Amino acid sequence: MSIGAGKKSSMSKTSPNALITRYFYQRSLRMRVVLSQLPLTITVLLIVGLSAAFQPEVLRDPLFQIGLWGQGIVLFACLLIPWGRLPYPSFLVIPYLDFIAVGFSRQGSATTLSGLGLLALFPVFWLAASGLARRCAVIGGTLATLLMVWVPIFLAPGPITTQQLSRPVVLPLMMLAFAITVAVITTSMDAQRVELEAKDAELRSALEASHDRERLLDDVVNTVSVGLVAVDADGHDVLLNRKQRTFHGLAAPDGNADPAEAELLIFAADGSTPLAPQDRPVFRAVQGESFSQQLIWVGQNGGARALSATARPRRDINGGFAGSVVAFYDVTELVSALATKDDFVSNISHELRTPLTSILGYLGLALDDPSVLTKEVVQYLQVAERNADRLLSLVTDLLSTASRTMEIKPRLTNLSDIIEDSLDSAGPPAAENGVTLLNDGRQPLMAMLDVGRIGQVLDNLISNAIKYSPDGGTVTVRARTVDGSAVCEVQDTGIGMDSDEQAGAFSRFFRAGGARSRAIPGVGLGLLISKTIVENHGGRMHLQSERDVGTTIGFTIPLHGPGSAVGPDPAAELTPLAVLPG
Repeated sequence: MSIGAGKKSSMSKTSPNALITRYFYQRSLRMRVVLSQLPLTITVLLIVGLSAAFQPEVLRDPLFQIGLWGQGIVLFACLLIPWGRLPYPSFLVIPYLDFIAVGFSRQGSATTLSGLGLLALFPVFWLAASGLARRCAVIGGTLATLLMVWVPIFLAPGPITTQQLSRPVVLPLMMLAFAITVAVITTSMDAQRVELEAKDAELRSALEASHDRERLLDDVVNTVSVGLVAVDADGHDVLLNRKQRTFHGLAAPDGNADPAEAELLIFAADGSTPLAPQDRPVFRAVQGESFSQQLIWVGQNGGARALSATARPRRDINGGFAGSVVAFYDVTELVSALATKDDFVSNISHELRTPLTSILGYLGLALDDPSVLTKEVVQYLQVAERNADRLLSLVTDLLSTASRTMEIKPRLTNLSDIIEDSLDSAGPPAAENGVTLLNDGRQPLMAMLDVGRIGQVLDNLISNAIKYSPDGGTVTVRARTVDGSAVCEVQDTGIGMDSDEQAGAFSRFFRAGGARSRAIPGVGLGLLISKTIVENHGGRMHLQSERDVGTTIGFTIPLHGPGSAVGPDPAAELTPLAVLPG
């Protein structure tokens, strides 16, 4: 398995009849005429051989010899005449010449070889199976057979009787029945052949179009600047483009051209912590996970690159898991730019805090003795103080999100008390929006928490739930313990988010489309701050949302404080988010 090529082969089977038919109709017209004549020629040669062995006197009969010479001349005519340059039906003269040759042979062996007239089956078959004017061919073959048996009677001396004419008529009648049968069968076979040829042409066209699409897909996936890998349900690579091979080469240790998955140099978002095999993008994709923007680093030293991985599962015709497609985007420059931006935000925020603190201090001094000021001035100063407080709060939030670290002072705390306080504070805005607040977390739940920070998280989550329920609804807060961790969730029945918005929910300054269109206030820092607080407690956040249905967002924090293991995802239906930092 690579940080991301299997082959499939297929064998087609062709029936012997199809092979013979294809072989015959792919030959030149001259070769087809020769092949049609060969069965009669071979049969005549066998008869000559048997006659030479058992009845040599037959070979001395002049009429029989004329018939043999006639067969030889007909065969040479088949070989030498360029039938392809003559009008197409002209080759049908050959079976009528065969009737003449067979007639001489039959007449020459009438007293020694009985049934030689049955050789007329070959020209009759040729005419009936030719596919050209089948009715005329049937009638022509029958009349030719009739003439073959009657001409000697008319040429014989003496009177012609009805008995002489009726005695050999059985053979022409047999040829008539045989010709009709052959004509019917070949008509059906020709129709099937035409249909098969049409289907064959259609399949060849579809196969060529498929090959064209395959070549186009190959060109596309090898042209894009995104690393692509597709794996089947068993984790085997079925597609790996050129860019992904480059990334795979970066992740290979020095001197190891074909490393195992666990040997690849893949690191977490900090660029230094080796990423556990089960947390790597391709492994997660093989498990059927769907995720977006998981940040990893591949390689080491000066050649390391930051990659953002996104995976989506593939489904078979029955909806079962058939594998996954994982895309790796090179975001090294973006990560560097974000780090530079964070440094800038941190520096400018520090620079802003000093004058803001001074402004608030002097405003506080001015308001300490409002009696020396007019009422209007007091009002102006109070407005200035409120906005300065708001601006200082925003600067503090910017500092928190830029540093991604903050001081956490955990102590043993009842999480239900923090939930109760946050719901009490959210009462007025909830009433203004027509939102009903429900507390499903009243049972005592003791955990090592920073009361102020977790209160800030709950305030953000409940405030968002209220704001994003502008048409009223219900906001429910739940809390429970799962495998040694405290799990808290806030569920609303508001406007919700689509999958793309969920993927960016924890990004800095992110605002959902519904919030912008409804002019819902906010700067897009609350969730990122909450995520930073939860992660500094050693926990993680999870989110599930559906447009026009609502959102459930929560966090999981170890009961015994940072450093203890966080249990498995508390709700299988919730999707843990792995997003790019800030």
